[in-house]
Amino acid sequence: MAKVCEICGKKPSSGNNVSHAHNITKRRFVPNLQKVRALVHGTPKRMTVCTSCIKAGKVIKNTRARKTATA
Repeated sequence: MAKVCEICGKKPSSGNNVSHAHNITKRRFVPNLQKVRALVHGTPKRMTVCTSCIKAGKVIKNTRARKTATA
């Protein structure tokens, strides 16, 4: 699974860990991705989306129909 948001295309970037003694090692900044059931053209689809897209409302979440008791 690629660590890429299916909506905005956000993907891992690289940087440095810097210790107190100023030792530098490489590290990766990975986006916070979540698996979401979303509506795409009216059909539910499982997508991998970053949390910033979810909070911005760029994803329409699919709600499963609940059975109601009619008595």
